[in-house]
Amino acid sequence: MRIIFMGTPDFAAPCLQALLDAGHQVCGVFTQPDKPKGRGYALTPPPVKELALRHGLEVFQPKTLRDGQAAAIIAEKQPEMIVVVAYGKILPKEILDLPPYGCVNVHASLLPRYRGAAPIQWSVINGDSMTGVTTMYMAEGLDTGDMLLQAETPIDPEETAGELHDRLAQMGAKLMVETAAALEAHAVERRAQDDSLSCYAEMLHKGLSKIDWNKPAQTVHNLVRGLSPWPVASTVYHGKGLKIHKTAINPEIRGAAGVMIEKNGQYFVCCGEGAVELLTVQYEGGKRMAGKDFFRGHPLEPNETLA
Repeated sequence: MRIIFMGTPDFAAPCLQALLDAGHQVCGVFTQPDKPKGRGYALTPPPVKELALRHGLEVFQPKTLRDGQAAAIIAEKQPEMIVVVAYGKILPKEILDLPPYGCVNVHASLLPRYRGAAPIQWSVINGDSMTGVTTMYMAEGLDTGDMLLQAETPIDPEETAGELHDRLAQMGAKLMVETAAALEAHAVERRAQDDSLSCYAEMLHKGLSKIDWNKPAQTVHNLVRGLSPWPVASTVYHGKGLKIHKTAINPEIRGAAGVMIEKNGQYFVCCGEGAVELLTVQYEGGKRMAGKDFFRGHPLEPNETLA
């Protein structure tokens, strides 16, 4: 099939590779403009652009899709289908209506649950036991189009959002290849989403990072997992920020919320119910390290309480 691919971050790259491996003709790749990164703020291409250039594909990086120029480029390319994976821009109707097989999106949730920008992270933060990927026709609303195929996977109780992201990226790539084949064979039916079952997965921001130690240990643990690798859950220790990268639940240890307890060289924080062990932390201005190593160098005060 002749395809225009639209995507930007790491999550989208496996899908582009899978379409190429399946023999589809990718006649153009649309991705976000290069952005400054690092200490020198050097312009850095997004992962999808890097992959596309390695394959000799033509890359387009328009600042907007609403001035008619992108639509003209796509119309000239005459794609049979447009595949969109985490592109980061809303497609106007003039583009949605161009390809005969439509514009098909890969979304990292079991729609209609978790429409929005951060479905992977919120499924972990909310303690879900299952998630998956969905392919769907794109509509003018936010992740509201008719569904095509879905694939489910369990979420491991210790899995971080970053780890789940990598698994779902591969699952989404495989499902998109299956969807393209099913559409070509006219062997898939579109299913409308039940809006009453939907929920919104808002974009992550640093304001979500602060841990509320009055919450149950399971809730704290899920927050740590869901905010890894960014923006990372955090607290305050001796007046400075302390990022919490990894925890483990201990339901046996009890105490006032936020109070730290050292036991056999392990360091725990009491929560509203149970406690969490601080396995990997990072002090303000410092490097990541094992919790037990950090606290040996930054000893606890009597009745030490995290803010």
